[in-house]
Amino acid sequence: MIQIGNAKVYQGEALNILGTLEDCSVDAILTDPPYSSGGISLGQKQRTTGAKYQSTDAKKRFPDFSGDSRDQRSFMAWATLWLAECYRVAKPGSVCMMFTDWRQLPTMSDALQAGGWQWRRIVIWDKPTARPSRGEFKNQCEFVLVGAKDKFAPVHERCLPGIFRQSIVSGSKRKHMTEKPVPLLRNLLEITAEGGTILDPFMGSGSTGQACLETARKFIGVEMSDEYFDIATERLSELTSWGCGPNRA
Repeated sequence: MIQIGNAKVYQGEALNILGTLEDCSVDAILTDPPYSSGGISLGQKQRTTGAKYQSTDAKKRFPDFSGDSRDQRSFMAWATLWLAECYRVAKPGSVCMMFTDWRQLPTMSDALQAGGWQWRRIVIWDKPTARPSRGEFKNQCEFVLVGAKDKFAPVHERCLPGIFRQSIVSGSKRKHMTEKPVPLLRNLLEITAEGGTILDPFMGSGSTGQACLETARKFIGVEMSDEYFDIATERLSELTSWGCGPNRA
């Protein structure tokens, strides 16, 4: 474990690390797990992540990541296991927010509930810059499943939107091939209290950690990939050295 300001980051497999965390020790989960998606057939799903999620003419190539080629049954079983561990680690009344796409929405809604969470709703990420599909509808949205541990405990009385329009991260700012925009993550964190501890078992390049540090929240992140763990720790270290505070751009 490495402590970086208000962030704790662990390198290792999510289930192994989650098993070491204390019961009822985090205030929320916000995570973007592997989708095991990216195709209709099993063969398409089992391609490398670079082949699935990067165009062949992409100028910048990102490291591949593991855990994204499970078949549907093993993916459901695996997701249920880590979601159950997140449930154990979360405080009563807290929320779990996880990203998924249209292919895995049914499976992940089942896994969320099988893991113990009360499924409350779906939040939509509207991606105006998503790639078009000739002759078909554009894949313009991804989903955030929201669950609660026991009875949901609101931390404020504001009414938050259920759709967020935010462009995909691009250019030199992009650090991961499936990176979620930090402004979107900051919006999602508004359902949690400032000063709370947010857990991300699939930290990737550390974008959730950045959103937490920028909004006066504590962060616990887990990442298995050597390359992305290094990218995430460098990202969070830079934020800490800058004296990153609430809503820093």
